[in-house]
Amino acid sequence: MSPLGKKVLLAAAVVVVAVVGGPWVYINVIKDDTPEALTLDTVPTTIGAASDTTVVTSASDVEGEWVATSESVVGYRVREILFGQSTEGVGRTNSVTGSLVVSESVVTTASFTVEMATLMSDSDRRDRQVAGRILDVASYPTSSFELLEPITLTPESLDGVELAVTAKGTLTLRGVSREVSVPLVAQLVDGTISVNGTIEIVFADWGIPDPSVSAISVEDRGLLEFLIAFGR
Repeated sequence: MSPLGKKVLLAAAVVVVAVVGGPWVYINVIKDDTPEALTLDTVPTTIGAASDTTVVTSASDVEGEWVATSESVVGYRVREILFGQSTEGVGRTNSVTGSLVVSESVVTTASFTVEMATLMSDSDRRDRQVAGRILDVASYPTSSFELLEPITLTPESLDGVELAVTAKGTLTLRGVSREVSVPLVAQLVDGTISVNGTIEIVFADWGIPDPSVSAISVEDRGLLEFLIAFGR
């Protein structure tokens, strides 16, 4: 092979290494570890001071209104392919408001609202795409969930045992409202009612454009994750 041919092959090899190896190095060495899924065991990162808690000792103590605290977390999780390398994009926020009302050991109403412009991930570029063409937060600044059917609390759940239920509610995302069924896990500990759930979001169902850009391919669906902490 001529010297010129060898130089061409060497240049091609360098390009291949840069294209394949570069993303691998970024994902596995440079990029921050992807946050774990939200669970009742999650210790969230808070913005501001947490609310004072009240120790609940009887069923009567849960009666009335509970308000979402600054420990509440809502976010998204999507699967991304970067030059053939698989990773996840995760964005979260503590800018959550909401409440639930308990009457005679029944959750009669519950809702939460999220300030979408405050969602943050480990990538400014991703955050700009999400806030811009993907979720269009200028036109749709908030998303929300509202419970449609009451949930009965069991005697065990009032003693701090986890309660697993499927809740029906209305989810509003990017200006589209749809009824959804959400598997929830809730727990009452030290005066805080924590509610954890995940909703699969098929982008086309909510008018969300394909998030893929240039060399980054994104699946046609993602997860909406939430861990809402309700206190007095």
